[in-house]
Amino acid sequence: MAEYFPPDMGGGATRAYNVAKGLVINGCSVTVIAAFPHYPTGDIPSKYRWKPLTVEYMDGFKVFRTFVPPLASEGIFKRLLLFLSFIVSSLFALPFVGRVDVVWAANPNVICVFPGLVYAFVKRCPLVQNVDDLWPEALYDLGMSRRSLFARLGEFLARIAYNVSSAITPISPGYVNVICGKYGVDRGKVHVVRAGVNLSKFKVNDSVFSSDKEKFRVLYSGAFSMAYDFEQVLLAAKTLEKLDGIEFVLQGGGELAEYLKSRVEELKLKNVQIVDKIVSRDEVAKLLGEADALLLPLRDFGSPYLGISSKLYEYQAAGKPIICCAEGQPANYVKETLSGIVVKPRDYKALAKAVLYLRENRELAEELGGNGRKYIEDKLSIEKIGLQMKKIFRALLMRGRVSMAGATGGSIRGNSKGVSEKIKRTGKFSSVVCGNKDDELVLI
Repeated sequence: MAEYFPPDMGGGATRAYNVAKGLVINGCSVTVIAAFPHYPTGDIPSKYRWKPLTVEYMDGFKVFRTFVPPLASEGIFKRLLLFLSFIVSSLFALPFVGRVDVVWAANPNVICVFPGLVYAFVKRCPLVQNVDDLWPEALYDLGMSRRSLFARLGEFLARIAYNVSSAITPISPGYVNVICGKYGVDRGKVHVVRAGVNLSKFKVNDSVFSSDKEKFRVLYSGAFSMAYDFEQVLLAAKTLEKLDGIEFVLQGGGELAEYLKSRVEELKLKNVQIVDKIVSRDEVAKLLGEADALLLPLRDFGSPYLGISSKLYEYQAAGKPIICCAEGQPANYVKETLSGIVVKPRDYKALAKAVLYLRENRELAEELGGNGRKYIEDKLSIEKIGLQMKKIFRALLMRGRVSMAGATGGSIRGNSKGVSEKIKRTGKFSSVVCGNKDDELVLI
C-alpha cells in the first residue's frame, strides 16, 4: 500500500514501484493500492478526477488507484487532508482484492499502516511496514516542536504502527536504533532493505561526460522541497559564475519552485538553469546521463542525516560522480562506495571547489562514477532488492509470525499454518502493496 506511486515524484513513489517490480521479476504476484497521481503539485489527470476507484495494469502487476483531492503537498493542513483521504479511500479496493499472503505498507510512513491493518485483518495475513523516513522525527527537522500536541500524537501513532507490524523494512541502517531504542521494537523483526534501481532505465552513456566538451554540467534532479539546501547550490554557482563552461541545472517540481526562480533572478545567475517540470523516469535517466556530476544538497538540520535519499542510488546507476552535501548516512555511504565527493552542508565554497576539482580531474570523476555503477549492479538492482524482500516475506510466513497484537488481541496462526504448508508445496505466495502508482503488486 502506497499513497505515492509513479508517476508521482519522490523517493517514496520510486521505492514502492521498484519493490513491486523486483518482486514480480522474482516470481511474485503483486497488487498495488495507490492514490491518484498527485504528488507534489496536486495536478491530478482528468481521467481520475472525482472517481472513487480506478483499475490499471502495468509492468506485470495490477494497480488500484483511489481518490485523493487535487491538493498540492504543501503545508501541514493540506498534507493531513491528503493522508486522511488515502486512509479512507484505500479501503475502497478491499472488496476487489483476492487472496493475500502479505501486506506491505509502503508509504506514507506510519500512516499507511492503519489501512494496512484493515487489509491484514480481513485477509488474515501479516503486515510489513516500510520506513522511508522517520515520522514524526523528520518533522522536528522542519521546525515542529517536540513538545507540541502533533508531536505527541505522532509518536503515539508511530509506537502503535511499529509494534503491530509483523516486520519492518527501513531503507537506512540509521533508522534502526530509533525504531528499536525509542519505540521498543524487537530488533529481530527489523530488516534494512535499501532502495533499488531499475538498471534497464538507468544506464551509463558511452561518454562519461556531456557531449559538449566545453561545458561541465552539474545536475540536481528531484523534488524542490524543504529537505534540500538550494541556497548552498546557488551561492556556489555565484562563486563560479565568471568561469566559462560550468553550468548548474536544477530539475524538478514542488513548493520551492517559484522561490528558486526568483532567487536566480535576484542573484543574476547566468550559469543556473531551473527546469520546473516533472518528467518521467525515462527522462530523468536521460538527464542524469547527460550530466557530468550529480548533486545531492541536503539541508543542515543540526544533526547527522539518518536516512538515504533514493536518488543517491539512481545517481550511482547513471555512472556519474556525486557531490554529496550532507553529514551522516548519505555521506558515509558515498565514502564507503567511493562514488563521489562529500562536502559539509551549507559550505558553498567547498561545493564550488568540489565542482572545479571534478572538472579538472575527469579521469578521477570517471572512476568515481564507475565505482557507484558497479556497486548498484552488484548489490542494489531491483532484481536483488526484490529477492531480498521476498526472502523476508517468506521467512515471516514460515515462522508463522502473523500476530495482529494491538488490533485483534490475538493471532491468526491457523491461517499462517495453511500458508506455510502451501509454500512448502509450491514455493509461492502473494502479497498486496498499496501506493500512488498505476499497477497492482502480487508476490509469489
